[in-house]
Amino acid sequence: MADCGNCPSKGECNSQDSCQIKNNPYNEVKRVIGVMSGKGGVGKSTISVLIAKELKKRGLKVGIMDADITGPSIPRLMGIKDGRVDQNELGIIPAQADGISVMSLNLLLSDETQPVIWRGPLIAGTVKQFWEEVFWGELDYLIIDLPPGTGDVALTVMQSIPISGMVLVSVPQDMVSMIVSKAVNMVRTMKIPLIGVVENMSYLTCPDCGKKIELFSGKRGEFEKELGIKLLGELPMLPAIADITERGLKEQDEQTNKSIADIVTQVTESVKK
Repeated sequence: MADCGNCPSKGECNSQDSCQIKNNPYNEVKRVIGVMSGKGGVGKSTISVLIAKELKKRGLKVGIMDADITGPSIPRLMGIKDGRVDQNELGIIPAQADGISVMSLNLLLSDETQPVIWRGPLIAGTVKQFWEEVFWGELDYLIIDLPPGTGDVALTVMQSIPISGMVLVSVPQDMVSMIVSKAVNMVRTMKIPLIGVVENMSYLTCPDCGKKIELFSGKRGEFEKELGIKLLGELPMLPAIADITERGLKEQDEQTNKSIADIVTQVTESVKK
């Protein structure tokens, strides 16, 4: 019988008899949202942080799991430079940043530039540990930042963690859209609820005339229509977003351009439904 007591599905899924999900008995995570791209470099981790920050602003208890084991960036995006995690009888204690619980392999390394030269099964096993052995406590939302692609880690997350919904991140470029389509089809094959797609780097706005300039050859929103999935929002390419990777996301970053806050609010509303 599955351990449904502290699972977000609360036993309402259709796979209780064959369920392999193991839950930390000290945790109560109400909803788990995966953020996936299929393709690297599209801003998936940035979107994960923006969603987590917006949820926290609404008074919710939020955590972020950095499942991109070989390319972890969440600590840097959250402004954690010297953070370390601890451990006690309840499990591994995640770091805290602006009231958000954060777990990443970089928080276990003495040097964040140290490469993780591991094979797939070890990487996938580490992600399972982040769910089973980390003391997340009581959370309204756990955001999981998945690595690019449809390989071991993505499969492990979908099979071993009770995902409530998946957000896909893309850019309006034909090549990227084709690769992200593979992620969309994987989510559907695994019968994970697909919340929709965030289109990042959708355009830039001329600072002089205000005209929207499209950087990529693909048409905005076209890929989403073809696959029959919801377009959650289009984020422009702005210095305020690019600076997140250098300085971490601070409150003033969202205030520098209201359009960012408006779009993130729109995406978060879809995540909360």
